[in-house]
Amino acid sequence: MSNEYKKLVRSKNNRMVCGVCAGVAEYFNLDPTVVRLLAVLAGVASAGTVMVAYLVAAVIIPEEW
Repeated sequence: MSNEYKKLVRSKNNRMVCGVCAGVAEYFNLDPTVVRLLAVLAGVASAGTVMVAYLVAAVIIPEEW
């Protein structure tokens, strides 16, 4: 049994803006491009509410070491 656990962090290497989408993609083992596309589509569909959530996540989620 492993004592390691996943931790959600902003990516330092695979970032486009703040690294939030890449960090979420790494956490869920997904392609960062898919997460970015979903974030853009959700941002358009929600009239920008997702962009506010992205900015809050960029402040709250710690950066990768």
